[in-house]
Amino acid sequence: MSTPPRCADLSELAGEPLGATATNVENWLLIEVPGTWQRDVGDGAGLPEEARRVAAEWLESTPSSRLLFVRRPGRARSGGTLAFVVHAGESRADVRRFELGTPGDLAATDLARGGDETDARLVLVCGHGMRDACCALRGTAVYAALTENLGEDEVWLSSHQGGHRFAANVLVLPVGVHLGRLAPDSAVPVVVDALAGRIDLAHYRGRVAYPARVQAAELAVRSAEQLVAVDDLGLVAADDTLVRFRSHDGREHAAVVEGRIGPTVPASCGADPEPQAGFTARVVP
Repeated sequence: MSTPPRCADLSELAGEPLGATATNVENWLLIEVPGTWQRDVGDGAGLPEEARRVAAEWLESTPSSRLLFVRRPGRARSGGTLAFVVHAGESRADVRRFELGTPGDLAATDLARGGDETDARLVLVCGHGMRDACCALRGTAVYAALTENLGEDEVWLSSHQGGHRFAANVLVLPVGVHLGRLAPDSAVPVVVDALAGRIDLAHYRGRVAYPARVQAAELAVRSAEQLVAVDDLGLVAADDTLVRFRSHDGREHAAVVEGRIGPTVPASCGADPEPQAGFTARVVP
């Protein structure tokens, strides 16, 4: 019996645009949880009860926030469990690191004010196999390529980031660059660029600090002007149709954004095909 086509294959074959699909979240709580994760861990399922309560309180009190589980297969457990609180805004990007004995120690942790500030750069590869097969198959292969070439300190497997059909997905924090459709041979140079503050526009889903409408406008401006450094462009203002940016040389750029209906493809493996909504943008004077 032949294997049915995967959602990532169908999306790519249909020519579904990758841009303006990044998850729009500025605050991230990352908790190291080894082993197999449940299908849905966004509310802390799988953590000890008190740790799950603390994570839920942080999510409730922190605007634009999301919880991800992370793991690094084979990592020595002598150092205990790690957790990170990351802010990935346009004007502020920082990481705080927490060293825990076990995930349960999160219950005694002040996530709002605690932790050690660090200049760590985190590369998260979605490999959540219980959520979608594409993330397991493609994500695991990309994770292996990155750890071999970048070293383990920066690279983690993560739970569901959003957008199975764009696997392999890689989230670079705290800069907040979301990348998609990476393969083992393409991932290393693309991620190295992102760590250096440069964006490979061919694999760019968007910046997580921006909603999808702004992501579409940003990609249009960057493509038109070949502005590939993260700091090349900053948001000035946005309304329902017009988004304005200022580039590093002081020039202003504007793009008109409109909704679009994309190809009819499944959002994830096993789902029924449906038209995928998105945005398109064009640069204007």
